[in-house]
Amino acid sequence: MRNVPVDAVDRIDRAVLAIGTDYPPRHLLAAHRHRRAQVLYAASGVMRVDTTHGTWTVPTHRAVLIPPGVDHEVLMEGVSTRSLYLEPTAAPWFPSRCRVVDVSPLLRELILAAVDLPPEYNLRGRDGSLIDLLLYELATLTPLPFELTLPVRADLRALCEEFGSAPTIRSTPQDWARRLRVSSRTFNRLFRAETGSTFQRWRQRACVVHAIHALALGDSVTAVAADLGYDTPAAFSVMFQRETGTPPSAFHPTRTT
Repeated sequence: MRNVPVDAVDRIDRAVLAIGTDYPPRHLLAAHRHRRAQVLYAASGVMRVDTTHGTWTVPTHRAVLIPPGVDHEVLMEGVSTRSLYLEPTAAPWFPSRCRVVDVSPLLRELILAAVDLPPEYNLRGRDGSLIDLLLYELATLTPLPFELTLPVRADLRALCEEFGSAPTIRSTPQDWARRLRVSSRTFNRLFRAETGSTFQRWRQRACVVHAIHALALGDSVTAVAADLGYDTPAAFSVMFQRETGTPPSAFHPTRTT
C-alpha cells in the first residue's frame, strides 16, 4: 500500500499493515496518534519526531518506534517513509515511549517487501511467512541514543528547545541559571529532576542529536564541529563516536548504505 491513510485500512483484520508514503520537503505532520503501534522507517531523508516527553531524530535507514495512543508530530525533510502499523497484541515487547532503532539490511528488505503486499494479504504461504519473519526481526531491534528528553516546566522547556535548535558546548549551567533567575545549585537540581540527566550530559546529547540531523542533510563534519563550538573536527569526531558508536561520516547521505 502506498500513500494510503492508515485510518482507511486500520480495521482490516491483519496484525501488521505496511504503508509507504512520500512527503514534500519540510513537510510537518501535525500532532496526531494511532490506535496501533507504529514503526516509522526513513527510507530517505531525515525525520524529527516530537512528543510531550522529548524529541527523536531519525536519519535515513533508521526507524522510530511510536507506541499506540501517543500524540506526536513529525517534521519530514526529503523523506520517503515506510510505516508498519502493528496490533498491540502482535508486539507485546513494544516500548512505552518512543525509541529510535537501527534497522538491519534484512529488516529493511522485509519492510520494503511488506509495503508491496495487498491490504488483506494471505495469512498463509509467502505473505504470512514474510509478516511472521518481520515480527521476529522487529523484536531484536537495537536502540540508538538519538533521543533528547525535554522538561515539562514551561520556562525550562523553552530554554531547552531554543538550545536544541542551535546547541553549543560553550553553554554553561551558570548561563542557564541566570536566565531562569535561580542559583546554580537550584538550577542543577531542577534540571536533573525535569530531565533525569545532568546539564552537561544533556548538553552533549543535544549536540549529538543536532549533529546527526545536520550530517544527514549533507553538512560536512568540519562545519558541524565548528557550529557546535569544537576547536577541531577531530575533537568532535572522538566525542561523536564515543556517544553513538559510529563515526560522523557514516551519517552523511553519500556514505549511507
